[in-house]
Order: sequence, then structure tokens, then C-alpha cells
Amino acid sequence: VQLQASGGGLVQAGGYLRLSCAASGRIFSSKVVGWFRQAPGKEREFVAAIRWGTGIRYYEDSVRGRFTISKDSAKNTVHLQMNSLKPDDAAVYYCAAGNEYGTTQKAYNNWGQGTLVTVSS
Repeated sequence: VQLQASGGGLVQAGGYLRLSCAASGRIFSSKVVGWFRQAPGKEREFVAAIRWGTGIRYYEDSVRGRFTISKDSAKNTVHLQMNSLKPDDAAVYYCAAGNEYGTTQKAYNNWGQGTLVTVSS
């Protein structure tokens, strides 16, 4: 399965963006799809994840209530709706798939390329 992230861009603080992660092949129900982000000079960090089969969602505390992860099974796509964006949310966002849920990169063995999110204050 190849993952393709898209939807990044420039937005003002308080604005919104929707990121998409499209899979070229079928995502099996056992998979977990997650979003990570990496700001300049910082380590890549977990943002959100969703279990493909059950739809159970997980969020990092700083985005909970502002970001929503969802899946479109028909399109093999995972979305990350990001509302009330803050300058601290600016980063390159990556989607990834793994067999088990985790908040570290090692839990995911299939990564897409990043999409840049810039938030102006």
C-alpha cells in the first residue's frame, strides 16, 4: 500500500484545513492509520490515528477537540480535519499505516510523503 498525503497549505491562525491520506491499495481492517507532524528543529510527533476496521480514534492532547480524524472506506482515504489552527500547528504532516496502534513512529511501517501546513499569526 502506498500512501499519498495532500491538503496542506497556508492558513491564518484560527482557520482550518483538511488533510487527506489516500491509499493506493486496500487498507485491511487490522490496520491503523495515523498522522504525525514535524516542525523545523523538532522531532516528529504523533497527532491522531484511527483503526481502520473499528473506526476507533486517538488524539494527541494538544489537538483533541480541534482536529478530527476520519476514514472513507470507499475511497481508501483518511482525512484529518484541522480547525482552530494555531501557529504551533505549523509543520510537515505525514500519514502512516501500521498493524498496531501507537504514538511512536516505530508503530507504523508504511509512510506517505509529507504535506506542509503553515499557520500565520
